[in-house]
Amino acid sequence: MAREIGVVGAGAWGTALAKVLADKGEQVTLWCHGAECHRDIVSQRENRLYLPGIHLPANVAATQSLATALANKLLVICAVPSHAVRAVFSAAAAMVSPQTLLLCGTKGLEEGALNTMGELFADIFGADNPKRQAFLSGPTFAIEVARGLPAAVTVAAYFEPVARTVQEILNTPSLRVYTSTDVVGVQIGGVVKNVIAIAAGISDGLGLGQNARAALITRGLAEMTRLAARMGAESTTLAGLPGLGDLILTCAGDLSRNRSVGLQIAAGMSLSEITASTRSVAEGVRNTRSLYLLAERLGVEMPIVEQMYAVLHGGKVPVTAVRDLMQRSLKPEAG
Repeated sequence: MAREIGVVGAGAWGTALAKVLADKGEQVTLWCHGAECHRDIVSQRENRLYLPGIHLPANVAATQSLATALANKLLVICAVPSHAVRAVFSAAAAMVSPQTLLLCGTKGLEEGALNTMGELFADIFGADNPKRQAFLSGPTFAIEVARGLPAAVTVAAYFEPVARTVQEILNTPSLRVYTSTDVVGVQIGGVVKNVIAIAAGISDGLGLGQNARAALITRGLAEMTRLAARMGAESTTLAGLPGLGDLILTCAGDLSRNRSVGLQIAAGMSLSEITASTRSVAEGVRNTRSLYLLAERLGVEMPIVEQMYAVLHGGKVPVTAVRDLMQRSLKPEAG
């Protein structure tokens, strides 16, 4: 018997998850913010704005009604950009049944408050609700997941049975799902990797070579692990799919929006020109400022993040940022 699942957010990732679940036989309701996206899915069975070329089966029902997407669902998946989560889910909170499982597939920090998505959900749904929440992360490009190419992700939950339930719902022959109880670690990996990927794109765009990219990935992992550990995560989580796996993909993959931002910056484009040229949100652009401020608040040294903040929001020349990274004081690798 098909299970009722709601996906809130019809960007590339939300649409890909809707297709994966529908192909598995679930009944999926996909909430679309925009009228054009909704119209295309209903009339063409394709999200031409965000996931062109992917046919959506009949058991994906598109809607612009948030109540319809949420009512009587076993599982509701959050797939809106991080800057929209509070507004959308504050409106949704009263419509979600206490028995509904919530899976956050959004990677990012809340601007201003610097909350993780877990902290934001706790704020919206109350202190008693987190036991029904889970968080999804891992090295995935939406288009490849939608095409059924092999991928692996991690679902973290405060309550292990919830993680196992979501694991069973999401797992398919082409999407392997692992579980974790390290909610913080799984979330932080998905935030930091975006900023490091912008740095990797700048490095590649400047022609600094594969040695430089490997160094950025490795030292980016060190920064990611330091921050996550400071927030109570297990360092081993960052060596897995939500940390190192996602970092490698986002820094090296040609489909990476964040790496693309770095390439464009290296080519001399301004941030305003880059953001005006695309519908898709590169979360690293928004999260660089938040991550920089969070590291400052917690007293965590994150030199790559600091330099990306200076480039994106302080007008620093990328070549100068690279030079300053290379000329930092000498220290042991573990430092």
